[in-house]
Amino acid sequence: MAKNLLIVESPAKAKTIEGYLGKDFTVKSSYGHIRDLIKSEDAIDIGNNFAQKYEVPADKKQVVSELKKLAKEAEMVWLASDEDREGEAISWHLYDTLDLKESKTKRIVFHEITKPAILRAIDNPRTINYNLVNAQQARRVLDRLVGFELSPVLWKKVKPSLSAGRVQSVAVRLIVEREREINKFKAEASFRIVALFGKGREAFRAELPERFAQQEQAEQFLKDCTEALFSIKSLETRPTKRSPAAPFTTSTLQQEASRKLGFSVSRTMSVAQKLYESGFITYMRTDSVNLSDVALNAAAQEISSAYGSQYYQHRKYKTKSANAQEAHEAIRPTYFNQHTIDGDNAEKRLYDLIWKRAIASQMSEAQFEKTTAKIDVSTRKEDLVAIGEVMKFDGFLKVYLESNDDEDDNAQDGDNAILPPLQVGQQLTLQEMTATERYSRPPARYTEASLVKKLEELGIGRPSTYAPTISTVQNRGYVVKEDREGKQRNYHVLTLKDKAIRQEQKTENTGAERSKLFPTDIGAVVNDFLIQHFEGIVDYHFTAGVEKEFDEIAQGMKEWTEMIRNFYQPFHQNVESTIQTADKARGERELGAHPDNGKKVSVRIGRYGPFVQIGENDDEEKPAYASLRAGQMLETITLEDALELFKLPKKVGVFEDKDMTVAIGKFGPYIRHNNSFYSLGKDIDPMNVTEQQAIVIIEDKRKKDAEKVIKTFAEDPDVKILNGRWGPYIEFGKLNVKIPKEIKDPQVLSYDECKALADAMPKDGKKSPGKTSTKPAAKATKPAAKKTTKKK
Repeated sequence: MAKNLLIVESPAKAKTIEGYLGKDFTVKSSYGHIRDLIKSEDAIDIGNNFAQKYEVPADKKQVVSELKKLAKEAEMVWLASDEDREGEAISWHLYDTLDLKESKTKRIVFHEITKPAILRAIDNPRTINYNLVNAQQARRVLDRLVGFELSPVLWKKVKPSLSAGRVQSVAVRLIVEREREINKFKAEASFRIVALFGKGREAFRAELPERFAQQEQAEQFLKDCTEALFSIKSLETRPTKRSPAAPFTTSTLQQEASRKLGFSVSRTMSVAQKLYESGFITYMRTDSVNLSDVALNAAAQEISSAYGSQYYQHRKYKTKSANAQEAHEAIRPTYFNQHTIDGDNAEKRLYDLIWKRAIASQMSEAQFEKTTAKIDVSTRKEDLVAIGEVMKFDGFLKVYLESNDDEDDNAQDGDNAILPPLQVGQQLTLQEMTATERYSRPPARYTEASLVKKLEELGIGRPSTYAPTISTVQNRGYVVKEDREGKQRNYHVLTLKDKAIRQEQKTENTGAERSKLFPTDIGAVVNDFLIQHFEGIVDYHFTAGVEKEFDEIAQGMKEWTEMIRNFYQPFHQNVESTIQTADKARGERELGAHPDNGKKVSVRIGRYGPFVQIGENDDEEKPAYASLRAGQMLETITLEDALELFKLPKKVGVFEDKDMTVAIGKFGPYIRHNNSFYSLGKDIDPMNVTEQQAIVIIEDKRKKDAEKVIKTFAEDPDVKILNGRWGPYIEFGKLNVKIPKEIKDPQVLSYDECKALADAMPKDGKKSPGKTSTKPAAKATKPAAKKTTKKK
């Protein structure tokens, strides 16, 4: 047995480090946290100074048992979990659970997994920092208390099975409020004037800085320009510079990986974790933009070597946040001379982004010459403006340019273009002038990355909490990330050419969204309930204040139990009074009266989600119900939209002497025929499906199903060998049975062999995970379609 046992969080990290330390060290992984608060309500003893009850979960008992055995045999145990608060808490849990002795335990931290960093950490051990542990405990206890006390309130007052969290609720509030801003927004049209002067290589564009609110004004401007003379009124040329962005923090890495690579926040962190554990990058949870002297020297050497000394410019970045929790280093490559790495495609792309951002931060400014030309219009008092930009030295742009989230429709055509040689007083020839109708845009919906940016700006959350927060609000069903199709909108274009003005109407797609965050109805209702009854929980300043208190605990400036007590007592009283006095929250809204019978039409949240109701519950005739369709919301659905929902299900024709009925279920619109279900494509409107279209859909689905069948059995028609998304499998009644890898040709399987494989499956009545897609998807819509007609 080795003299030293070193414990890290992940097996990948253990394997890398063991190669650096030699035979005197055994390196093992705790696989993250080895224990957590017990699941029951008595996990925190509120009357006993918030003492916690922990347990080792079943899936960690073997890990703990092995670590205990190795710790007893070792002369020294080194706790090497990550260097943030979460990592410090893991070290404390290991110390406590493994019954370690202070005299034979050392705590080490490192910011990168390289041999020099590991050996340096071994030479500089410390003890567990209980201030950091207490800060993590305070967060864990506070969030458990909020969740355990608030969730039952939501079950009683909103809907069963709901849950609430402190930071997550604030994130939902941001998304709900942004959606309401967008819903209230009224787009205003204005006309943008752009002129094209010269021909061929001498051609350039100029724009009128202001816009016209009315088409008549734009048309008058073009008319005035019909006989106008155009000349260069003034030329201004000045040098400009552009500086590189700071190296990545957790937040900026998540934002840029979203913009440039299309990664979700959780995927970015997962890939970054692999890069860190493989020794390619420094620690990926940080809000510092600082680079160590070692890193600065390595970057300087690499830039001079790869690009030349003229591309190097020393910079020291300082972290703006006064409460920087992990103020060690920014995220950077461990070795600047390693331009690329071995790994999968995602790892290579993220590493490339990190390397470029870090190296660019130490490179020279990009230098430009910017020319602004003002153009006199003889018949108007306004001037047209042309802007050109010439790069004199590329500097850091040789490597990297930061993206942004802004969708700026106000940018001038030809920005950053090169202007031809011009002189003051020079007469210009107008080739064409257009006045294009453009609409103002509502605030942009959040992406995962832009939401993280907003949370960071508000001081809410920390590097380790961004990704879990984004995942949680989606997993709870309060927020959905999806694409939405836009709507067609007409706009007008006036064109002046050859002294004649031509008008035309064009069409554009507006409002299309890609991977944006939308609140669900239940998310909006829960948000409103929390704002009404627990304003503090979802208040931005309050939540940011709590984060500052965690920071003060981490710095030893505040006692954690006192902080929890000050929060908990008023919060608990609020919970009790809300349960007693608050009305049920349903998000109910009256849409109007039914045009045929005058009955009230309303929408609200029900047991199975949002629905429309025609009539009152106490009417003699039972009310009619219909579920809202995907993309519809309680707050924005109109009376006309609501009444459309009651036109389904409807008969669309007959095929093989059986009715074909179109309806909408949980998974979208479908056709029901002879107790089978056939999904409609996105391009088919369920309200206008023809009989012929329905027949084609049914026949196409049957053909695809037939192509899936590899083998059937006379012994039982419900047993088949099918081709699925993940390869051949056995459909044995309601079971989907995996075929062992050693069976290369599934055709050779007999009925008895299939039965034996099915008998060996767990009898829990569930299908194999991930295999349900091999069954007709529309079958799953049957229960959902029925649910919409049951009482709410």
